[in-house]
Order: sequence, then C-alpha cells, then structure tokens
Amino acid sequence: VFSSVTSVLNMSIFEDQFVLEDLIQEIKKKSTALRFGPLQSNGHISVQGSFPAIKLLRDFLLLKAKSLSEEDKREESKSCQRPRRRLQQRRLTSEMSNCSREADGKKQMVVLDTDVYRYMKHFFPRTLLVKGDVVISDVADRDTTTLYIEGAGRGSDAGQVSRVKEKIESQSIKLHNTLRKERIYFEGRSRDEKGRYTRVCGHLKDRYPYVLSVPYDTHVDVIGNASEVLQFTKEVRN
Repeated sequence: VFSSVTSVLNMSIFEDQFVLEDLIQEIKKKSTALRFGPLQSNGHISVQGSFPAIKLLRDFLLLKAKSLSEEDKREESKSCQRPRRRLQQRRLTSEMSNCSREADGKKQMVVLDTDVYRYMKHFFPRTLLVKGDVVISDVADRDTTTLYIEGAGRGSDAGQVSRVKEKIESQSIKLHNTLRKERIYFEGRSRDEKGRYTRVCGHLKDRYPYVLSVPYDTHVDVIGNASEVLQFTKEVRN
C-alpha cells in the first residue's frame, strides 16, 4: 500500500472570519487520521496522511471557503462600499485549485499519487476517457499529480464534470488501497547491469501483465499487486 502524502495548507484565507488556531483544532477533530505540523506565522500548516483522508479534508475546506464566498456576495449586494474578499483567488493548498472555479462546477480537480495515476493511465485508461466536451489535463509535481477536469464547449455541464471526477476518485481509492511499489536502485551498478535490469523488466511483462515497471536513470519503480511486485523484483535482482 502506498505511503502517505504531505500537503501544505494556506489557512490565511480564513483569518478574516476565524481564529486560525480554533479552526485548526476543529479540523483536527474532524480529521483524526491526519497528522498536522505547527501553524506558521504566515498561516501555512503541513498535513500528512492518506489520499482518502486528504480528500475529505479538501472537501471540508472547499465547502467552508465556498460558504464564505457566498456570504461575501450577500453582504456585497447590501453594501457596495465594502470590498469583497477574493477567497477564490488564493489557493487552499499547494495541490488544490482555486475555490471559485470549483464552486461553479465547470472545472474540478483531483490530486493523485503519481504512481497510482501512472498505473491507472496504463491499465485503466477508460477511467480517464471522456467525451469531447470534457477535457482532462494533468500537472505532475514529484509524488503527486493534479488532474484538472474542465467542461469545454456549450454541451458541457457541471454534472458531467462531477461524474468524471467521481469516477477517477473512486478508481484511485481502490488502487491506492491495493497497489504496492518496490524500487530497484542502480547505485553502485555498472552500465551493463543497469541495462540487464531494464531488459529483464521488459521480458517479465508477459508473465506479470498487471505489473508496471517505470525505468529512471537511477532506479526502476515496480508497481502492482503486493505479491506479484515482490516476486517480480525478486526475479529482476536474481
């Protein structure tokens, strides 16, 4: 099973309405599966945990930010003198898109473990297959990949975008709970040995059709079912 991911929350967007320390305590009570670092003076706080737990936290914060944005609209309609806080122009976390684009439903996002995304893209391409009026783009950032799901054209609607997002999230959670990754390092190996590892990985594909090997300059990542990954890496190393 994949290890946890670390995100950095920018809580400063809530400081006009909440005492940040109290809000953090509320979040901790709701997100007992997550580990939180200290709240920094700039409003940033690091959070570590599984992707499903991070997703629940994201949904909670987006809902709270959306409610504040709607409150701003109501107050703005009453008084044009008070400037509107542009919550939607700030990022909730380093992996989360702005609130206004998600609020209208025409653009949504999913944050995935990069290895889970690679495996999904390779073995479950239909999960990422969408009609012409919905477009998916991806941005990789080391261990995480952010998918942006956006309606394109007049035929798209918020419901269609949401269904695509839910399908991807459902598949990613299943994979996150079942996949395992092993890493075969090349450190101290000669060029011939590195080449042999790569060739062996290629030869083993027929015997392990649901194991994904991803070669790099310094190592090979092996992703798949736990028992098959262990057997695969054992054969490569022998």
